[in-house]
Amino acid sequence: MQPGTHFVFGDHDTHGFVASSTASMSAHLAHWYLEREQFEPVPEEPGLYRLSEPERDGPRRTRQAVHDLRRQGYTVQADIRLDPSLSAGPPRPVRPNGLQERRSRLAQAAAGRTTQRATPPTTSPPSARPIPPKPTYAPTVHLTASGSGRSR
Repeated sequence: MQPGTHFVFGDHDTHGFVASSTASMSAHLAHWYLEREQFEPVPEEPGLYRLSEPERDGPRRTRQAVHDLRRQGYTVQADIRLDPSLSAGPPRPVRPNGLQERRSRLAQAAAGRTTQRATPPTTSPPSARPIPPKPTYAPTVHLTASGSGRSR
């Protein structure tokens, strides 16, 4: 182990993916970081942490924890298969989700003509509404006064 190493990651026969901190790292700070990276303390071995749910993509999650801690500025030693700088992760399975077909449709649509940027149609401007002709007669309005009302 190199001097100044803060964390060590590896495989354990019983506990799966494990991590521990060294003496150059305070125990409570190491506990805080490892819990955030989804490692839990192993009850029978103080200072040892195991990855919770290792069957759920354990190698990738452990490599991610190594990467995150290094990005925070800590010196991390890890087994070759758990070191993201030394090992490539396994190829991810390609799931048929229609993404390639959707991208192809989007590319075709982007390359095609659109009505939003097309030149406006060449039509004459809308004409004004015609004004109806004036009547030739003067309309008369007959007002009748009622005898029972008040005058205005």
